[in-house]
Amino acid sequence: MIMPEHREVWLAQCEQQKRRGKPEPTDQEMQKISEVLVDSYNRSSTVDLILFNPFFEEQISEVVVGLNSARCEIKLMLEDEFRWFF
Repeated sequence: MIMPEHREVWLAQCEQQKRRGKPEPTDQEMQKISEVLVDSYNRSSTVDLILFNPFFEEQISEVVVGLNSARCEIKLMLEDEFRWFF
């Protein structure tokens, strides 16, 4: 038997164990990603992305509408709003 307050802590610890580390792409992979993003921006074509989340993969298909290479950011048009990603 487990006390309710201990159960909450135990469940939180289980969730933290499922947490994934942030991937570190190689220079070659970063170059390829940059090329795809710039191409999407120049042609206004859709790009398929998998966004990092520590607990699950979030896949989106959108058009790149802005690039900020100094801050490593991209701006995507999501339905009716713009959103910056880092």
